[in-house]
Amino acid sequence: MKKIFIGKREISDRKRPLVIGEISANHNNSLETVYKLLLAAKKINLEFVKLQTFDVDEMTLNLRKGDFLIKQKFSNKKWNNRSLYDIYKEAHLPFDWHYKIFKKAKKLGVGIFSSVFDLKSLDLLEKLGCPAYKIASLESLHFPLIKAVTKTRKPLLISTGTLSIKEIDGLIKFLRSLKFKNYILLHCITNYPTKIEDTNLKTISYIKNKYKCLVGFSDHTSDTICANAAIANGANIIEKHYKLTKKDKGLDAQFSLDPKTMKKLIDETHKTWMSIGELKSDTLKNEIIYKKYRRSIYICKDVKKNQLINLSNVKVIRPGKGIEPKYLPKIIGKRFNKNLKSGTPLQLKFLKNFNV
Repeated sequence: MKKIFIGKREISDRKRPLVIGEISANHNNSLETVYKLLLAAKKINLEFVKLQTFDVDEMTLNLRKGDFLIKQKFSNKKWNNRSLYDIYKEAHLPFDWHYKIFKKAKKLGVGIFSSVFDLKSLDLLEKLGCPAYKIASLESLHFPLIKAVTKTRKPLLISTGTLSIKEIDGLIKFLRSLKFKNYILLHCITNYPTKIEDTNLKTISYIKNKYKCLVGFSDHTSDTICANAAIANGANIIEKHYKLTKKDKGLDAQFSLDPKTMKKLIDETHKTWMSIGELKSDTLKNEIIYKKYRRSIYICKDVKKNQLINLSNVKVIRPGKGIEPKYLPKIIGKRFNKNLKSGTPLQLKFLKNFNV
């Protein structure tokens, strides 16, 4: 069975799915807010939180024209009519905060790792002992970066948003060329927020079966429904943005959950996973008591020896102490071999010259 460890946490089909809280831009340029998000994670038993670590100048150019200017294209209006640089600068988590955040998370006992976007950021995170890395959807074909990250030999989560199956094929081929197996693919729709009808969660089981790897779901919808459906389709990880309060209005707030709703998601996804269970091939122990109340054939009128069996003197009813209903067509027209009272469960031994 395929399994991967982030720290001591096993991720596999035999363990409850890991829920990851994505802080992303929900720090709102406040270190104190990050601390509060970590404390909230501790209170709701959120096992891991995730940051995004990047150098703005390695992400894009500081230009407000042409390709670098976003016009009115996104449903998330906080991103429109702004330069890429301006947006990334607002979302940026200062490098010097990372030391304090990792230290705080360790003190609280909350797992923490980060999405990495450039080599400078990777170097910082390695110094902090980051236990795993994520490659964001828009970096998932950035093979030079992915190759550098695989050299750490640490678990790698890769989002597949915007990728076609053909492009995922290329990504898997590249990982295999590196002889790197310590990865999990995250099904993802790169649209913020994602409409429920666009999530296409069948893709999870398809990816899992095709590439024989663990799969998660990076959920950009605004509620918890799709996370549960993802687990029913085989997801081993749920990644969900979370924020401090419902009133937060940051870049990612529109598709982020407050701690109370995140706690609901954690509880629901665990129950959903438990409901999947194993293949049921036989009666469960706690079903046996009910088994005797299935239907069977009973004598419904007093009968005499040698009397013909017909629908006036036998009936398919509950409980199940008589012979199974499947015998009804075969016994009609046969004869009883003894006198029997109404309410007697019919047995094959009560029939004259009857062979199964």
